[in-house]
Amino acid sequence: MKTAVVTDSTAYIPKELRDKWNIYMVPLNVIFGTEVYQEEVDLNWSDFYEEVKHKELPTTSQPPVGQFVTLFERLAKDYDAVICVHLSSGISGTYQGAVTASTMVEGIKVFPFDSEISCMVQGFYALEAAERASKGESADAILERLEELKRTARAYFMVDDLAHLQRGGRLSSAQVLIGSLLQVKPLLHFENKVIVPFEKIRTRKKALKRIVDLLGEDSSSGQAYRAVIIHANREQEAKEWREELAALYPNVDFSIGYFGAVIGTHLGEGAMGLGWMKK
Repeated sequence: MKTAVVTDSTAYIPKELRDKWNIYMVPLNVIFGTEVYQEEVDLNWSDFYEEVKHKELPTTSQPPVGQFVTLFERLAKDYDAVICVHLSSGISGTYQGAVTASTMVEGIKVFPFDSEISCMVQGFYALEAAERASKGESADAILERLEELKRTARAYFMVDDLAHLQRGGRLSSAQVLIGSLLQVKPLLHFENKVIVPFEKIRTRKKALKRIVDLLGEDSSSGQAYRAVIIHANREQEAKEWREELAALYPNVDFSIGYFGAVIGTHLGEGAMGLGWMKK
């Protein structure tokens, strides 16, 4: 069985890696007024953060079901199955769009996978799937492996301005008010597929240190992990953090990712995060 791997733009897998592993990408949309941009196609992360300095925050939308149908029909010419790795169904309808489209195509088995997370941790699933697909593993075996990885996947992040999350309906007004009054830098994470506060911490420095401690707890066994530092237009800070973390945790393979336009719309510039899973 020949299996294709599809993900969406919020995995933020660099194009060279997508090309290397033959991963197909369906973009979400970023809408500035009447202008619609396909994330990672028409609008990259650095251009996005420059745009929002001069314009009101955009809105975002999931890919139309027809876009999935078209891709699946094209893949059916060369593949027997397709695994679709998508951002958490608790914050976007993208996964459900893939599920709906899977019932509308013939000649190919479609296996949508809810990563229950986003950004490059979501990307880790797609890369793992693509590597195994290239070796001829069956879709069922690959999905079993992805579910196994899900048990060790974590991501924690902090934002500079809670208002973005509140505006997008990802955080309640009460939580925003409390955070603003106390100058809290809440650590956030995914729980039951949605973004919720993990801990309330008073300063950015302490929040980042707490994330590092959480990684240390998980990786203390000495087993090999992969991790990604995720930034919202703070590339230099991310590079410095990677150097620090690489020295602390030699059993962890660190990379640098980013909060692109769709996720950045909801988190705002300055957000920082760290995600990881066992290799």
